[in-house]
Formats: sequence, structure tokens, C-alpha cells
Amino acid sequence: MVDEWKAPREDKNEDGKSWQLLEKTLLASVQEQRRARRWGIFFKLLTFLYLFGILFLFSPLAKMEKSAVGGTGHTALIEVRGVIADKEEASADNIIGSMRAAFKDPKTKAVVLRINSPGGSPVQAGYVYDEIRRLRGEYPDIKLYAVITDLGASGAYYIASAADRIYADKASLVGSIGVTAAGYGFVGTMEKLGVERRSYTAGEHKSFLDPFQPEKPEETRFWQQVLETTHKQFIASVKQGRGERLKDKEHPELFSGLIWSGEQAVDLGLVDALGSAGYVAREVVGEKDLVDFTIEESPFDRFSKRLGASVAEHLAMWMGFQGPTLR
Repeated sequence: MVDEWKAPREDKNEDGKSWQLLEKTLLASVQEQRRARRWGIFFKLLTFLYLFGILFLFSPLAKMEKSAVGGTGHTALIEVRGVIADKEEASADNIIGSMRAAFKDPKTKAVVLRINSPGGSPVQAGYVYDEIRRLRGEYPDIKLYAVITDLGASGAYYIASAADRIYADKASLVGSIGVTAAGYGFVGTMEKLGVERRSYTAGEHKSFLDPFQPEKPEETRFWQQVLETTHKQFIASVKQGRGERLKDKEHPELFSGLIWSGEQAVDLGLVDALGSAGYVAREVVGEKDLVDFTIEESPFDRFSKRLGASVAEHLAMWMGFQGPTLR
């Protein structure tokens, strides 16, 4: 009787120990998961703070605050680099925002646009041109100088022509006052491949400039008129900005799209004198300290926008259509 009674008690003790061990194991697992989750949250927060700090250091606000401190007076510097286009580094929004901040700063004695650009959108260049003239009227005591480094062509020269004076290096490339629109024609390729183009439109000329269809003479003439109209607008703005300094009467090829060296550009009236941004600040303005007011986007924003713009640009080129550009 005693032996029969003890056997079940021993089984119950064994079961109890098993449940206790299982409970401890589960509790330990839960605690480990909680610790891992806390460390995960900590490292995610640390990564976020690190990225936030990087973005802040490269943000326009951080750069502007850094630029505006120290000294009793300075020459404001604004970079115009690369293609002038929406969402690019040299977009009208970025250049205009930089100029407004530079003119507004009470320590600014003059503004220098340092240009190295092949041109770009006539619309973006026109926005900047108009804003330069407006700011010069609003702040008559602050001069704006354009300094061309390697290249100041087409839309970039459009912008420069609104300045009080233009400087360049003797080997700079200046001019290219013209308009271009490029595309491709795939008609012959389509025929060789035996591919039929199907295009459904409403409007007689809705698919004009379609690279997969033969060109129509009347549409080509129409598109040429659009380019010539834009060219006339470009010429008018340059003449308005440069005035009597241009030697266009002696040199009618000034507006033909040709490009000249900085030394030649001085003789043609496209440039006023030779000199760098440092030279202008030191010898012309009299304030050798150059303070950079260029608005620059964060690396992340710049990468994202360029990726999207690149895809759109290559798609437009593949489709054979690209709008007028001052290049």
C-alpha cells in the first residue's frame, strides 16, 4: 500500500519540476526578447540621430547660418554649377533663394555669381535673369557681378548678362547664344525590324515630333518657328542686359550660337574684363572675404532628385523628344 502510494507522488514531483523548468525557460526567453527589442530600439534611435545630424550639417539652413557669421562686411558668393534645370543644383529656386539671402544680409557689400554651366532650360534661366534685375533695383547700392570660370554658355550666359559686370578667365568659354532641341528618328529601324507603330490621338498634330513616324514638313516648320521665337527672346534679354557694350553690329555672328574664349569675349563686349571671383572681391568690391550663400540640398535629397530626373531625361531621349534648351 505504501509503495503503491509513493509511486504517483514521485511522478507528480517530476511533472512539477518539468513545468517549473519550462516556465523558467519561457520567462528567460521573454526577457531575452525584451532586451533584444530594447537594444534594437536604441540602435535604431542612434542611427536616426546620426542620419539627422548628417542631413542637418548639409542642409541649406545649416550652410546659411554658417555663411552669415563673423566679419564686418563680405562679398557674397553664389555658385551656378551644372545644367540649369528644375530640380537640379542650378535650378531657379536654388539660385534665386541664394541671391535673396545674400542681398538681404546687412554685411553683404556685393554679390558674385560664379558660373560654370553649359546652359539649360530657357524658362529657368529667364526666372533667374528677371530676379537679378529685380534685386538690383531693390538694392541699388549692392552690385552683382558674374564671374565665368570654365564655361558660361547659352542659358548660363543668359543669366550672366543681367549682372552689372561680367568677368571671365582668358581661357573661359563664353557665348553660345542659341537654342537647340534634339531627338532621334526610328522610322527606318522600325521598318527593318518589321514593327508597326500604332498611335491613337485626338488632335491633328498631337503626335508631332513622334520619333517612330516620318517627319511632316509643316510640323518641322512649326517647330523651327518655336525655336526661333525662343532665340529672339534670348537675344532681346542679352541686349537689354549688356546694352551698348555688345559689339553685335560689328560682329553679327554674336547670336549665331558660336562660342569664344574669355579673351575674345572681352573684345566682343560679351565680357567686361578678365578676373576670378577672388580678384573681383579683392580689387573691385574691396571686400576680400568671400562668404558662400549657395543653397545646397542634402545628399539624400540630391540623390533622390537626380535619380528621378535621370530616369525622366533618358525616357524623354528614348522617346525622341526634348524641349528647347539654351545649350
